[in-house]
Amino acid sequence: MQNAIREVTPIITDHAAVFGLLMAVLGVVFYTASLKNKYVQGFYAVIPPLLMCYFIPGILNSLHIIDGTNSPLAGIGSRYFLPACLILFTLNLDLRELWNLRKRAGLMFITGTIGIVLGGPIAVWLTALVAPDVVGGAGADEVWRGLGALAGSWIGGSANQVALREILQPSPQLFSSIIAVDALVAYIWMALLLYGASKVKAIDRFFKADASDVEALKARMDQQAQTHTRNPDTKDFIFMIALALGGTGLASLLSAPIAKYMEANYPQLEKFSLTNGFFWLILIATFIGIALSFTPARKLEHAGASKIGTTLLYMLIVTIGMQMDIAATLANPGLFVIGVIWMSFHALLLIAVAKIIKAPFFYLAVGSMANVGGVASATVTAAAFHPSLISVGVVLAVFGYAIGTYAGWFTAILMQMVSPI
Repeated sequence: MQNAIREVTPIITDHAAVFGLLMAVLGVVFYTASLKNKYVQGFYAVIPPLLMCYFIPGILNSLHIIDGTNSPLAGIGSRYFLPACLILFTLNLDLRELWNLRKRAGLMFITGTIGIVLGGPIAVWLTALVAPDVVGGAGADEVWRGLGALAGSWIGGSANQVALREILQPSPQLFSSIIAVDALVAYIWMALLLYGASKVKAIDRFFKADASDVEALKARMDQQAQTHTRNPDTKDFIFMIALALGGTGLASLLSAPIAKYMEANYPQLEKFSLTNGFFWLILIATFIGIALSFTPARKLEHAGASKIGTTLLYMLIVTIGMQMDIAATLANPGLFVIGVIWMSFHALLLIAVAKIIKAPFFYLAVGSMANVGGVASATVTAAAFHPSLISVGVVLAVFGYAIGTYAGWFTAILMQMVSPI
């Protein structure tokens, strides 16, 4: 018995030391990813830094170097870092610019969202017809719970995925498998879009698209970037942290009594997660960020608010990764089939709509990745077409962050409805 206990006792038990180790992991990943060595770059082309930030802490947990399951760090990450980064991401939501893009870029973004919302239930339904065990499960292992978290990632980004993980409560083993599906399927699709960017003229001819508005957009975005971007000072960082964590505190203060009220008066709404305090925490935090976008606080984006938000997001990701059981990532390989069917529906719907409205391939690619990959992937995809178009990807992706948790939650409910009982 003593030997068994010794085998599962983590080597590092001090929480501050564990947190320091996780931050060191972040530093190593980003340092090596920035190296110009062709072998290193080739490695990260296959296994992106985001995936490494999930799986290295998972390896440390699986080897019992740390104890992710019983650590308070994951709770701190989800309750503090997550709402704070959502506030900073939605802080610069430019509804006017989004409205200006509504005709084709906006339509392609919405089409991508619809493709994810409908594609998930369709993939689950089709899989259930052939292999119901793949989409079954019980309690925390119900597959729709994990796929609901995946929907949050594919409509908004990692922050929305983590939010839905907290709301839907899939088991750590199921969530580990979902992370693997997310990385493999999403990055294969992103690679295809980046390849398409190098063939954009031929693809635009296929769509019979007029790309003149994209060229005009390049010029306009170039001018805006040169006019507003500035170097941040200490005051800017203080304001960003104050708004992010102050807003998180307000959201936390309000969410608990709302959840208790819903539970006491409308217990039947539990199946829609409306009695879950974390659901209200994320909802209120997002609304705070959107409200701030109508104030001078939105100018903090010019000093790098979304970069601070991304930093908090990666700090959150390593605290989530430390709970993973790496051996469980391939426990249900059928989930990869669901992911491929799901993403294929999303892609085919985008191609069909782009063909009908004669949209440039740029709008299709950025509209898709603003859903599937969030700010980081939308930025990379937009930059593949032209650096001055990055802000278009950011605008659409920020809107994805704003709706990702709720659209993903709705997708999860639809998947629950079509899942085998």
